[in-house]
Amino acid sequence: MMISIPSILLGLGGKCLLNWALVFLQRNNICKSLLGVFSVSLAVVDTILTLFVTSLHMHADGYVFLLGLKLTRYHVCLLVQILGRVCNALQWPVAVAAGCDHFFTVTRGLQTITGRTRLIVCLFVSGLLWYLTVLYVFLLSDFLPVMEDVSHDQIHQCRIFHTTQILQVAMFSLLTLGCAALHAGCSTGFLKTPPLKEQITEQSRAHLRRDAVHQAIHIFVNTWAPFLCFLAVLVLAPVGIPAYLGLNVAWLCFLNSLVIAVIFCTVCPASQITQGLAAAPPDHFCEWRFQFILAGEDRT
Repeated sequence: MMISIPSILLGLGGKCLLNWALVFLQRNNICKSLLGVFSVSLAVVDTILTLFVTSLHMHADGYVFLLGLKLTRYHVCLLVQILGRVCNALQWPVAVAAGCDHFFTVTRGLQTITGRTRLIVCLFVSGLLWYLTVLYVFLLSDFLPVMEDVSHDQIHQCRIFHTTQILQVAMFSLLTLGCAALHAGCSTGFLKTPPLKEQITEQSRAHLRRDAVHQAIHIFVNTWAPFLCFLAVLVLAPVGIPAYLGLNVAWLCFLNSLVIAVIFCTVCPASQITQGLAAAPPDHFCEWRFQFILAGEDRT
């Protein structure tokens, strides 16, 4: 689709403000997870690009020299298209890396790692994700920028591509969440009958599992219901999100909560949750507290 350059700059500016507002809101926990560190790197990249393309577009001569290269208004469209393609390609790698990070946090698989070491690892992984994705876009993908055949001083619109990866990641994660809830709800119907003692034990575990899954989904849905409605509208409506706006800190916050819910529902045993052995990853929006009633007592 064609979008005017002022509209692109306005969208990038709004994205930068939203990114930094959410980073500031989560400043106490932003460096404790991979998604938090990556959110800061995304805010920095978006800000640098926005300032650069704005100055390039507003320059009186219509061009600037940078490192011996003559950059014109053509390069505004080129840079925005590159950003969109990189952000589109980053969706799945970021989701998978966040899932691994939260998995080790929930299961306490990396208890010996200190806070400083964890931060260094997150910085390294974030930089590696950016580097490998940029290499993929330029060397391995079929990315071809689309430029209008006009002179640089007359260009006023850019051809922008839609992002499709957001809906793919969201639908796959929500489908996994739904399957986990369905499995937990149906597990009590497939219990072994003999012997009676083992049956009672398995029944108790199944009920705990179902309760943990239902609470995790309840916490997630109660927090992100408006955003889920927005995603539903995007699926049903014949509109799309420009690729350069697709990857933002608001989406990463939603993805953070979604991945945590999926891990609690799929790979974290209910016994670890009830006994306090499962650590909830940092999440500024969802309060991951589970309550169970066992033998007449309340446990949180």
